[in-house]
Amino acid sequence: MTNNTEMESWNFFDSGQLDDYQRAAASTAIYKQEHAVIYPALGLAAEAGEVANKVKKIMRDGTFNREAIADEVGDCLWYIAAICRDLNVDLSMVADNNLKKLHSRQQRGTLSGSGDNR
Repeated sequence: MTNNTEMESWNFFDSGQLDDYQRAAASTAIYKQEHAVIYPALGLAAEAGEVANKVKKIMRDGTFNREAIADEVGDCLWYIAAICRDLNVDLSMVADNNLKKLHSRQQRGTLSGSGDNR
């Protein structure tokens, strides 16, 4: 369970920087508007696969390349920002709503388990 200090820290989370990132990332998007949402969603799936592949190599090769994994996570972030832009949703709102959802689940003891409506 979270304590009052942890709860108060969520109120100080500056998600506005995510919107700055979203705007900056949008300036590098070169896909056609007719492919909005679809292109970045497929890109996200591909990049998430690259993250998984680099993590898999830890098991296979016994090597851990933090920078390479972080680079792929950065690519995932770009695609998430692009999807949000295409949906006309602020990345900060997505982050804030996600933290609120997770906090609610934590308070109710439903972080583990499955299903969207826990």
